[in-house]
Amino acid sequence: MKTLILAGGKGTRLWPLSRELMPKQFVRFLDGESLFQKTVKRALKFSKPGEIFIVTNRKYKFRVLDDLSELGVEVPEENLLLEPVGKNTLPAIYWGAKRIEETFGDSIAAVLPSDHLIDAGEAYERAFRNAEKLAREHLVTFGIKPTKPHTGYGYIRPGEALREGDDILGYRVGEFKEKPDLETAKRYVEEGYYWNSGMFAFNTGVFLDEVKKHAPEVAKAFEEESIEKAYELAPDISIDYGVMEKTDKAAVVPLNTYWNDLGSFDAIYDVLEKDEDGNAVVMKGKKTYHIGVNSKNNLIMAERLTATVGVEDLIIIDTDDALLVAHRGEGQRVKEVYKRLKERNDERALVHRTAYRPWGSYTVLEEGERYKIKRLTVLPGKKLSLQMHYHRSEHWVVVRGTAKVRVGDEEILLRPGESTFIPAGVIHRLENPGKVVLEVIETQIGEYLGEDDIVRFEDDFGRG
Repeated sequence: MKTLILAGGKGTRLWPLSRELMPKQFVRFLDGESLFQKTVKRALKFSKPGEIFIVTNRKYKFRVLDDLSELGVEVPEENLLLEPVGKNTLPAIYWGAKRIEETFGDSIAAVLPSDHLIDAGEAYERAFRNAEKLAREHLVTFGIKPTKPHTGYGYIRPGEALREGDDILGYRVGEFKEKPDLETAKRYVEEGYYWNSGMFAFNTGVFLDEVKKHAPEVAKAFEEESIEKAYELAPDISIDYGVMEKTDKAAVVPLNTYWNDLGSFDAIYDVLEKDEDGNAVVMKGKKTYHIGVNSKNNLIMAERLTATVGVEDLIIIDTDDALLVAHRGEGQRVKEVYKRLKERNDERALVHRTAYRPWGSYTVLEEGERYKIKRLTVLPGKKLSLQMHYHRSEHWVVVRGTAKVRVGDEEILLRPGESTFIPAGVIHRLENPGKVVLEVIETQIGEYLGEDDIVRFEDDFGRG
């Protein structure tokens, strides 16, 4: 079985924990391992590394590569499909299925979102083996047996049983249902409906034919020579709306294991362990902890000492540059905050104070009207692009490691405590030639300090 991993989502309902340039599939908020890494591990149950394909946004390329490298998994570069813009799940899955068929011919493929938390034990493996058998003729989705009435998920009504001998492998899909109100959700659970998990399995040839039949505008877009043009023409449409709700080949395989799409902070609260007062607490940092006085049933995720007094059923998410306070049960509406930040062009919708780059990371320590102070962390053997800024000058001070610095035509080595100045308009580059991490304090001064004031002349990572 081949595997297609979808890793292009923004995770806007988990702001400020996730940001547009660090979405939830790459955030390590549970156990030090990203949801994307967990998905790759599940994919390896049925596929070799060379049989795994990943669709993601171009902005996330190096997050994907870093997570794969940490796992020691080598996915061929040609299996990394980089979307110029997000256009929902159907264009992404169509492109991935098309590439799988071009590479391996007619194949059975599993489609896995990279931002779900799943118990991938025996029940999971059995469900995928059943789906593999049905996928020769059906477009299979996986149905989760509900643990409670839930208004945040779509539902599937199972129809006629699909058998292999006396064994039931799955069911024809009787009907897909939109997210219901609470009373309707209760009825769906009583009548044996399943949650729609967003995972799929199919024969690539069958799937591509069904897309051409039911969503021809998607198939036609990918006849273009360039992916840029294909994504310009492709409609923004999900696989459910575009194909699954129209095809007569839809089947559902029950997946009787723990599953959570972590689509909101309410879902994260459900996952985490609770203390004796029902509080779910995740603290980051050496001296961070929570003191609760008459505080019950709260979700608290913070990076500093946090005290709560006399509060119940709250979501409190405290990062180094933003604070979210909401009632539990209102978690789905956090995406409205993200939308308003985008309307204001507030960069806190895009990135945390610490931003990751293919060469390492930087953290904004302080900023004012005409200055910004950063800590740059450059990995051994890595270097920033050869670049120039029109509107700002920079002052670099090495605090750890050895820096190889080019300023104009001059190249020098700087050690801890040593510094250099780069005037605006001068070509420059920072490199770590050593074997330990390089840390540099960068002070920027100028009329404009945006990250888009960079003109790159050379770059090891192919950035323009």
